[in-house]
Amino acid sequence: MTNPLKICDLMLRDGHQSLLATRMRTDDMLPIAEKIDQVGFWAVEMWGGATFDSAMRFLDENPWDRVRRLKAVMPNTPFLMLLRGQNVVGYKHYPDDVLERFVVHAHTNGIDVFRIFDALNDVRNMRRAMEVVKREGGHVQAAISYTLGPPYSVDYFVDLSRRLADIGADTICIKDMAGLITPYVAYELVGQLKATLDLPILLHSHATSGMSTTALIKAVEAGVDIVDTTISSLSLTTSHSPTESVVAALKGTERDTGFDLGLLAEIASYFGQVRRKYARFESGMFGVDVRVLQYQIPGGMLSNLVSQLRGQSAEDKYEEVLAEVPRVRAELGYPPLVTPSSQIVGTQATLNVVLGERYKIIPEEVRQYVRGYYGRPPAPIDPEIQRLVIGDEQPIDCRPADLLPPGMEQARQEIGDLARNEEDVISYALFPQVARPFLERRAQGGTGKEPIAAAVAGLLLKRIEAQAGAAPQPAGPAVSPWKVAGRPGAVRWTGLIDGAGGLR
Repeated sequence: MTNPLKICDLMLRDGHQSLLATRMRTDDMLPIAEKIDQVGFWAVEMWGGATFDSAMRFLDENPWDRVRRLKAVMPNTPFLMLLRGQNVVGYKHYPDDVLERFVVHAHTNGIDVFRIFDALNDVRNMRRAMEVVKREGGHVQAAISYTLGPPYSVDYFVDLSRRLADIGADTICIKDMAGLITPYVAYELVGQLKATLDLPILLHSHATSGMSTTALIKAVEAGVDIVDTTISSLSLTTSHSPTESVVAALKGTERDTGFDLGLLAEIASYFGQVRRKYARFESGMFGVDVRVLQYQIPGGMLSNLVSQLRGQSAEDKYEEVLAEVPRVRAELGYPPLVTPSSQIVGTQATLNVVLGERYKIIPEEVRQYVRGYYGRPPAPIDPEIQRLVIGDEQPIDCRPADLLPPGMEQARQEIGDLARNEEDVISYALFPQVARPFLERRAQGGTGKEPIAAAVAGLLLKRIEAQAGAAPQPAGPAVSPWKVAGRPGAVRWTGLIDGAGGLR
């Protein structure tokens, strides 16, 4: 080994977020954690993205506890989290004081590497997070959201990376959240980044299109320093390339990782068993879906789209919606389809098709996007669509967070005695509608087992009703509904947010 490839494994975050709707519990990670710690990974991604609110929303877990509990048994492996820039771990911009306190507490509790991205590649929305991580002594991994379209080229991404390097990046991550990068583009982009920047380069690519492993290998040939993979039992389809396959492919070469394939096999076997427990949350995709190359929709978003249309008895509109997504994306300035822009574009496209009239209903999030409150789009928004969405109003041209008043003190007052410490206040500031009921359950002595018991009871009740011929009960409210008026029977949309749904 003269230049061993470094690997970041995503089994504890993106692997189960992409395949199992972010439902894996901390208790199912802990038994194998010591083995994972022995492998020698450059880092393990185990937090951020959708895991924070999912812990409170679905698992009745304190998200901060996951970091502490895993760090206690994994002291040798750096922990990496996905931070959505000014969106922190949410779906909107938060005030600077909320962002700062989040980063401080995350680092204190054991997060070493902060992978920071912005859905629009707007550097202004990443700068503050990068500054705070740097100040606290964390590792700043600045991510470029890779996508296709008229604004994008290898030169675009090299220039973007150069700007991120200038403001303090320690590494650059090529974040290919939909599996769009081809092997030869990966080779060219990595080669140019290595020639331009004196920083380590990491490639992150989903397996949705079937190209991720070949893209990783070509990136290795171009000199990439680190790659993202996922243990085999949580890999492929909407997840990532298998760790063991990449390790085996490089064995005996100068980029040999030196990893123990036997140890990796033990870890894979464990998660193979654990995955069965979460079968009901599977994404529903069982192979390569090359439509992601045509429509540039992340695989998890595709599977969730089917679910949404099925819920509205509109499955026959699936192909129309697929075709509408790139049209809406172009009209909105070609944003990368990653959280939250994927939800914004996907929801508008779905409404356009299902309601039979384009932009008949415009969600508030789409209006805020056009107003500039999510940042600057990569390309100009179609003037006609802009007038349709916000009339003669002029979009803002400043950093959106500059318009936000501080939020921590207000959150502290609102949550009151339910908060035991500042971490609880931060959780509430980020997700008030999720954190409050979670903290109330905790105050009442909730153990976290009640949701599981309720789910089992619900399944049994449905089976009994089906056998008795009873009429099915209406489903509960969507996780994050768009309430759509203007047609008989209000339609409830989740904005493609629930489950894997393109959340990154």
